[in-house]
Amino acid sequence: MKLLNSQNLQNKLRDKFIKSGVKMIGPETIFFSNDTKIGKGVTIEPYVVIGSKVKIGNNVTIKSFSHLESCKIENKVEVGPYARIRPETILKEGSKVGNFVEIKKSVVGKKSKINHLSYVGDSDLGQMVNIGAGTITCNYDGVKKSKTIIKDKVFIGSNSSLVAPVKINEESIVGAGSVITKNVKKKSLALTRSAQTEISNYKRKSK
Repeated sequence: MKLLNSQNLQNKLRDKFIKSGVKMIGPETIFFSNDTKIGKGVTIEPYVVIGSKVKIGNNVTIKSFSHLESCKIENKVEVGPYARIRPETILKEGSKVGNFVEIKKSVVGKKSKINHLSYVGDSDLGQMVNIGAGTITCNYDGVKKSKTIIKDKVFIGSNSSLVAPVKINEESIVGAGSVITKNVKKKSLALTRSAQTEISNYKRKSK
């Protein structure tokens, strides 16, 4: 009976949002909460789960296999596919969160992009920030959680670790593969990378 009631509720919610203009591709695979709020011009692709306390603005696209809970999505935002937006997250207007990205308790500024394979937690990102693939904010030291602050127009290279508490100031660049443990000054390049070693004419040992 509970399963039947749940199915009936989901069907009612789907019908309500379709009538309000939400475009759903495969509506039977999309799940809402009673308190979900959705604006105009929104597209939701198949296999999306929207938990409680989610507010979605206008002209938003939620791509397949994404999970949202207790978050605010402002206008003209693109989420997914395969994105997880966790509680106390705000995605500002024009931002983009791509595939296999997890955001928790963070603000992603206007027109900022986190496109691939990244974890951003307990962070404040400014406007027009670009986060490279494989970047993580190291927000938990085993005892407490600390904050990462990334200011406007910062570029974070791929496979970087930002060890909180840390602040990356405006228009700075973090080189790919870096582990950043100290604040980065405005318009600076921060790079932590060992020198590449190359041995010419190297022969592998035979078994």
